Amino acid sequence: MKRGGVINAALAGALARLGHTDELLICDSGMPLPAGAEVVDLAFVAGIPSFADVLDGILAEIVVEGATAAEEVRAGNPACAALLGERLPGLAYVPHERLKQLSAASRLVVRTGEAHPYANVILRCGVAF
Repeated sequence: MKRGGVINAALAGALARLGHTDELLICDSGMPLPAGAEVVDLAFVAGIPSFADVLDGILAEIVVEGATAAEEVRAGNPACAALLGERLPGLAYVPHERLKQLSAASRLVVRTGEAHPYANVILRCGVAF
């Protein structure tokens, strides 16, 4: 049994299989799930687990070389925008409809229980060396 970090077996395994430049989508409970991606659905009830908790857990496990969010997050969910800006320097913004299109390339989708709009981000994996 893992001592710490991500203990969800499906998520831990999926994260371990990601390679350099692979993309993963962390999304709220309302984001359409792209076809063909591995999906780890963590949603339990509205708000649990939160987007912030899932993002922090994943950021502790992987190296991120780039990230993209919906530009609408700044007006539609300022708390999430602040969180993303703090955790992901250099975050790129695109229109929400474009984010949905880009999410189709995600190898992994992690669905949270977040019930606030635009709590979605695509992370591009980096390498630890």
